[in-house]
Parts: sequence; C-alpha cells; structure tokens
Amino acid sequence: MKILHISMECFPAAKYGGLGDVTGALPIYLNRAGVSTAVIIPKFNTKWLNRQHYREVHSGYVRLDQEYIWFNILEVQNDRLGFPLYVANIPGKFDRPGIYGDPGGGWYGDEVERNLCFQQAVLKWVVSMKWKPKILHCHDHHTGLIPFMVKYCPEFQSLREMPTVFTIHNGAYHGAFGWNNIRLLPLFEAAAHGYLDWSEAICPLAAGINCCWRLTTVSRGYLEELQQDSNGMEALIRSQMHKARGIINGIDAGLWDPANDALIAHPLEDDLDDFKRKNKNRVLDHFRIIPDLPIITFIGRLVKEKGADIIPDTVRRTLGTGTRAGFVVLGTGDQALMQTLGNMKHEMPGYFDVALEYNEALAHQLYAGADFLFMPSRVEPCGLNQMYACRYGTVPIVRSVGGLSDTIPDIGVEGGRGIRFNNFTVEDTSMAIFRAARVYGMPEVFSNLRKRITKVDFSWEKSSREYIHLYNELA
Repeated sequence: MKILHISMECFPAAKYGGLGDVTGALPIYLNRAGVSTAVIIPKFNTKWLNRQHYREVHSGYVRLDQEYIWFNILEVQNDRLGFPLYVANIPGKFDRPGIYGDPGGGWYGDEVERNLCFQQAVLKWVVSMKWKPKILHCHDHHTGLIPFMVKYCPEFQSLREMPTVFTIHNGAYHGAFGWNNIRLLPLFEAAAHGYLDWSEAICPLAAGINCCWRLTTVSRGYLEELQQDSNGMEALIRSQMHKARGIINGIDAGLWDPANDALIAHPLEDDLDDFKRKNKNRVLDHFRIIPDLPIITFIGRLVKEKGADIIPDTVRRTLGTGTRAGFVVLGTGDQALMQTLGNMKHEMPGYFDVALEYNEALAHQLYAGADFLFMPSRVEPCGLNQMYACRYGTVPIVRSVGGLSDTIPDIGVEGGRGIRFNNFTVEDTSMAIFRAARVYGMPEVFSNLRKRITKVDFSWEKSSREYIHLYNELA
C-alpha cells in the first residue's frame, strides 16, 4: 500500500460522526485514482464487524507501564468496501458495543489507555511489514501521538523517515491527559518532551500538529477559524501554517445517489419535483406534520456543538410569530434536550415531531422528502449533511461557520445554494426560517433552486485529487 489511514472510525464498520464518513469514502476514491490506500481502526463490537471474516496478518504485545497487552491485526475479508480494511483486535479495550462510550450514554473512562494501545499496535504492525506504506495518514487526536512516536520513540526509529499527515476533523477535542500518565507512553527522547506538552498536560492534538509532516483540516474556512479559536491552541496553529492546508471533504456519490438509493421509498427518475413530492408523502406517513407545510428537518447529534440546543426556542419563536412551517428532528444526544424535544411533539401536534434515535435509513428518507435542512452549528469543521441535502434537492439553512460557509453561499448572491445566518441567536435562526418559508411560498423559484443545488459536484473526486497532490509532495 502507499497510504495507510489510521482512524478511530470508518463507515460502515464503526461510525459515530463525520470522521467515519470520511475514512470510509476517501480511500475508495484514492484507490480508484491509482493510489493504493488502506485503513486501520480498532476492532469494536459493532454488528457490522461481528459479521465479517478475518485473516490474521500480525500479532504482538503493547506495553502500558508494567502491563503487557496482547493484540493482533486482522484483515477484513470483504471485497465490496473498495479498499483494504484492517482492525486492531485488543481484547478488553475495544470489544465493546460503542466507539467512545456505551450506546445508552456516558463516555468510557479509559480513553487514554485505549488510544495508546491502538496507536502502538498499529506502529508495531507497520514496523513488522516487509513492504511498508509510504505515508501514514492520522485522523484526530486519537492518533495524534503517532507522528510523535515515529520521530522520537527508539522503538519505532525504523519509521523515522516515513512522512505523516495529520488531519483535524474536530479541534475542540484535544485528548489531553496528565503528566502522571507519562509511564503509559513508550520510551521517547528526553529532548522531545516539549512536543507533547500543552497547558501543562500531555496533548495528543498538539503533538500531532507539532510533529506531522503535513497538517490538514477538513475545510479552508475551518483552518482559518482554528487560528482564531481552537481552545487555546491558536498560537500553535498559526506557527504551523507553513505546512497546513484546508481540503474540503467530499461525499460518496455512489452511496448518496437519489437515483439509486435503496433506503428511500421513491428513487429519482426524471422529474425532481415528483421525486420530492412522493418522498415527502412517505415522510408524512412517519411523522405527524400538516401536509401543506414546508418540512424543516434537523438530522444529527443532539449536542451543543451542533447547535441542537437552540431548536426548542427557534421552533417556538418561529411558530409564535405566525410563520407556517413543520419541524422534524432525527437524532440522539443530550438526555435533557431529548426529553424537551419529546415533550414538544405533544405540545405542537402537526407542527413538530421527532425520532429520538440513530436511524440511517430514516435519515436518507428525510434528505429525500424534506424541503429544508436546518444546521445551526456552533462549530462545523466541514459538514457533510448540507452536501447530502443538496444532492437530494433539500435546501440547507446553515450558520456561517467552517465548511458550511465554504459550501453553501446564500441565495442572496449569484449561485446561492441555501439560506445562511451569522449569529447563534434565536432572532437569527427564526429569521432564516422565515426566509425559507417565504421562498417555499414561491413555487417556481423554489423548484429552480432545488434543481440547481442537485447539480453541484460535492463528490470525492475533486477533494481526492488535492490529497493526491499533497501525498506526491511527500512521497
């Protein structure tokens, strides 16, 4: 292989958010372009991974302080993925039903040990390879210590000249832990101590930024934002801009194809308006919304980062000012917010409904049948939902942050693709929805807008070419 992607998530094996979508799609397009690419993730106890067959390619031990932990590397025997997928099987660490925490809620308490086991297991495997990858591509803080270990740990010195790429998908999470846990790390050169330290803690995100050969973020807008606001890491980001670039994520156009989507009731034929009408009727079969209202949907994690906490007040303000709209929410997250949204379903029959669950098929149906997608994110490094929505003719309503700014110009400018608002306030969100309802009330204008956004190329081909150019600089 030429590129080995090292990640905590990869669709369809294990997905929590956009990271899984990226590492499950980008390798497909790199391989199609002739760049031999593979992925390795931990072996979680997910339904998909439990159904697979495996071939062992390596086994060994990882040291954590005085404990030696056995692991083996398994190759997934599945030729339908579009890329080789490997898993690090570390009994007792990752053989759990969730990726970062139990599905019922709460994070696992041994993240530090788990991440260190995974990263060392991957590097021990790479050291053992006869034909090694040319580049290690690491994703987010869970793999942020790999660029450091490759450079400064004697155990992995044979990899010292191997280039590393580090991609920040979400810079809000640093993965930091106290120096009292230094004994868990493999031995490293004493002079390299400073590359680990940030705010008097061992910080994997800072280590990845410091030590990687190339630093990327998932949009140009997000790279600019990180220089101004990255939870205290602004100066470090600015100091590394000489090796940084923002590359917008793409979407898997094969998976998100309205003409061939097996998860929606009515695939697209020739008439987009007919496609939207039929699929909206299927959405109305599932959710209690007055049929002649525009359906505005939120799809995703119900957490503050996604701005989900502004939904209740936005809905109340919108309906209270007389704007006619129906709201549908699909997702899970904060328990108190879920309870609030569940109560609103009964308070506002015909105008508000929810499905408090993770449901991939229902998400596809909402993209196909809703009129608007609401993304009031506080932070959105790239965002994929707005791209899925455009592909299915659902107009995005987005806050002007990160990748949302890069991908969705406002309909007030030439070539606009959606409705943008700037401030995270109920006044701005309700005004954006008022604008959406007004556009919906102009059938010809709305129809033309939907047709235009379905033609935007958000596929991985363009983004993968940018990654290939970056890899060629290093190889």
